[in-house]
Amino acid sequence: MSLIARFADHLHRPIPAALRQQAALHVLDWAGCAVIGATTEVAARLADVFLRGQQGPCRVIGHGGGVGPEAAARYLGALGNIYEMDDVDKRARLHPGPVVIPAALAAAQATGADAGTLLDGLVRGYEAMVRLGRALGDVHYRYWHSTASCGTVGAAVAVAAILCLDREATAQAIALAVTRTGGLWETRNDPRSNAKQVHNAQAAGDGWLAAMMAAAGLRGPASILEGREGLFAATAGAADPAAILADAAPDAWCLTDISLKPWPACRHAHPVIDAALALLDQVGRPALPVSDVTDIAIQTYGDALRFCDRPDPTTVIEAKFSLQHSVAVTLLGGPPPLSAFDPPAIADPAVATMRSRVKVAVGQPYEERYPARFGARLSVTLADGRLLVREQADALGDPENPLPGVRAVAKARTLMQAAGMDEDAVERLIADCLGLVGGGPVRLSWPLVLMRGAA
Repeated sequence: MSLIARFADHLHRPIPAALRQQAALHVLDWAGCAVIGATTEVAARLADVFLRGQQGPCRVIGHGGGVGPEAAARYLGALGNIYEMDDVDKRARLHPGPVVIPAALAAAQATGADAGTLLDGLVRGYEAMVRLGRALGDVHYRYWHSTASCGTVGAAVAVAAILCLDREATAQAIALAVTRTGGLWETRNDPRSNAKQVHNAQAAGDGWLAAMMAAAGLRGPASILEGREGLFAATAGAADPAAILADAAPDAWCLTDISLKPWPACRHAHPVIDAALALLDQVGRPALPVSDVTDIAIQTYGDALRFCDRPDPTTVIEAKFSLQHSVAVTLLGGPPPLSAFDPPAIADPAVATMRSRVKVAVGQPYEERYPARFGARLSVTLADGRLLVREQADALGDPENPLPGVRAVAKARTLMQAAGMDEDAVERLIADCLGLVGGGPVRLSWPLVLMRGAA
């Protein structure tokens, strides 16, 4: 069997029924992120691109009429990452939910698939996307936005499962998806760029298309992964394509490894946020004023600095990708809300002064443990001479330090409320998402009207 055929065979294993509950929680987590994302200007502009003149069976956030499944996949695919609170696989360094869930929802609504079929499709889509991302490795991640480059495959596999495609057709969906993959990290170097959301929209929509083309009998290259001009040769250096199936235990699924993000910042900033909160607990105070702090030192892994060493952020996205800003707002105010990364917080003189006292460096054991572990060491020197130190081995929300289910639900509730949804509407949508585990029709009570710029 070819590698892609063996991959498809792996994805067709029976799924334990217990995983459906976890998949439903990820739908809820994504829904909260997507609803707040829909309040932004970039969402309005993308709605004009993807939804104008559309008619079809799919319901989307903030719009009363139905739209076609490809449009739904693309529009919803753009929303879940905007506030940087989307789920993440730390080893693959990608975010499955914002791409896989929109494509799967669009396919389920278009075909009338039931909730159980939807959730099983999500489990398979997550598996495909995460395993591909892990195998592509460091060289790929250095230049490629893996959520996009691997997301097309995850979306294609989820839709193929909902369409009940067999192993051969699923392999063709993967092959066709790989030929459309893309997404370069240069987007992070321009704070005005909206390409990160566009990447996700394209991945979700192109994955949907790949599965539909496979269902129609179209074929892709059999050796698209390992071939001399295939994905790995082009984008992953010496990475081993066969690593896609490494440690593929018969009863294990990658969904159980996925992290949920409690804070509205890049995941690489979360270990230092957690460490700062632990230091506040250590001194028994809800916050530390600037006058109490003389020096702050962070040691962490190299990618955290590559993505988030920004001592002077000027925009929301730069603040979300700033170790200095993340630790400053946390020490000054405790658990960071959405507003901690907004322009008033960025411009706050106290925050700016606290940021200026932060020094960052790569340190051990964090570099050698990464990406299996996302950790950091935070040292804070107080004005009275005391040195506070916190070693954070794992970020809150990782499998080793899981986010409790009640906190995951509370996170989604907070995001929906920030989007302007009333209490009854929030609770209906939460119940719809978690209720998917009970089977039956796929119905999510999307809000028809949101408060633009509500957060």
